[in-house]
Amino acid sequence: MKSELMLQPHFAEDRINENIYGHFAEHLGRCIYEGIWVGEDSTIPNTGGIRNDVVQALREIEIPVLRWPGGCFADEYHWKDGVGPRDERKRTVNTHWGEVIEPHQFGTHEFFKLCDLIGAKPYICGNVGSGTPREMADWIEYITFSGDSSLARQRRKNGREEPWELPYFGVGNENWGCGGEMRAEYYADLYRRYGTYVRQFGESDIYKIACGASGDDYHWTQVLMERAAARMDGLSLHYYTTPRDDWESKGAATGFSEKEWFTTLKATLFMEDLLKKHGTIMDRYDPKKRVGLIVDEWGAWYDVEPGTEPGFLYQQNTLRDALVAGINLNIFNNHADRVEMANIAQTVNVLQAPLLTREEELILTPTYHVFKLFTKHQGNRLVPLQLRTDNYNWGDEAIPALNASASVDEEGTVFLTLCNLAPEEETEVNVGFGGKDIGELSAEALTAGEMDAHNTFEEPERIKPVEFENMKVMESDLNISLPPKSVVVVEVA
Repeated sequence: MKSELMLQPHFAEDRINENIYGHFAEHLGRCIYEGIWVGEDSTIPNTGGIRNDVVQALREIEIPVLRWPGGCFADEYHWKDGVGPRDERKRTVNTHWGEVIEPHQFGTHEFFKLCDLIGAKPYICGNVGSGTPREMADWIEYITFSGDSSLARQRRKNGREEPWELPYFGVGNENWGCGGEMRAEYYADLYRRYGTYVRQFGESDIYKIACGASGDDYHWTQVLMERAAARMDGLSLHYYTTPRDDWESKGAATGFSEKEWFTTLKATLFMEDLLKKHGTIMDRYDPKKRVGLIVDEWGAWYDVEPGTEPGFLYQQNTLRDALVAGINLNIFNNHADRVEMANIAQTVNVLQAPLLTREEELILTPTYHVFKLFTKHQGNRLVPLQLRTDNYNWGDEAIPALNASASVDEEGTVFLTLCNLAPEEETEVNVGFGGKDIGELSAEALTAGEMDAHNTFEEPERIKPVEFENMKVMESDLNISLPPKSVVVVEVA
């Protein structure tokens, strides 16, 4: 297969928001408990109850922002249940995820501690579905007010003297579904009401994010932009990749066929259509692109691993998921003019998790490695590109064989990330740099022999990035031979 890629680094203008590389941690399955929180008395090394190995791994991929506490859990979460002495906190039923007992050991203070440890900005999702405007207003005052109110006194009594910075706040989650089964028109009015009470107490503004659409529900975006665009800073979008269009039988995370490899990647590429079409509606009401598109839930969703609790959404993570991650991140980069944040679902042990834990053990998944390879894009200027590529065919269907994005940093170094979607064929890519001289070259590749190659607790490094050298400088162009089913990052000084 052959592809041609022309980059124009001299015309790079839009900046890739680092928050595109955000993450999402919900009180779901073993994401918070066991995955992040083990308690101060645990034999697993921890800092204030938070796992040290998870903190170290997350710091290494430079997570810019972390969304919490949900997800569906957000619209049944009452923040006062999760503050104060831990032995006095309520025990409630997590009705969305397995009907397990939620002990509220990980609450507001613990979340901000986690963000501090990993160097991430906090993004809190508030309760519209079962909460009140007063409850939402009180939570923000508790977090951010520096004066002598009763709520600020309560925060100090609970161990935090100074207020926290709260840069991002979501007014509800999936209010078209688990967050209340609302119509767009009804939620738009509720957003205006609840959003009024997301008040700024500190010096920094709070970036208010309205609940946006599920997938291709363009009516929802139309209504929200028409009725509430002036009162929001961001509008969310949720979209999950599945191999089959059947939520009762989505397909397995491992042991899949090439057909399901193809259908998964085809479904992933649909993100491009979603961003274009939702973006077009937003442009109609916000031509200056003041309101950011916030893709705060995305990733692959398969059937759970056999023998695990269905409500915990635990699945393995393979080379296929590395392609899902790389394709999505490239698409987000290429829409940097509108996409201001994205949050993969979810951080540990749930859905397309970068990290998996088992008691004191931790493994890095192929998705984790893609995030680490792509970190150099954060904050760079997006390089415009033109791509011509052969198709990868399956039966009567076809998708582009190559997916790419590029950025340039302040020193003029270009970073190019490439995904070869074809599982059996190399892709020869000829890259032009629009007049930029090709200096020092380096590259890494993530690939394997099997489509479902994955790391296990017995073989934790079966798949990981390796140095990549299959490149040649041809006058002012660069020729790259991409391995089948691979994610490659190239750095050109």
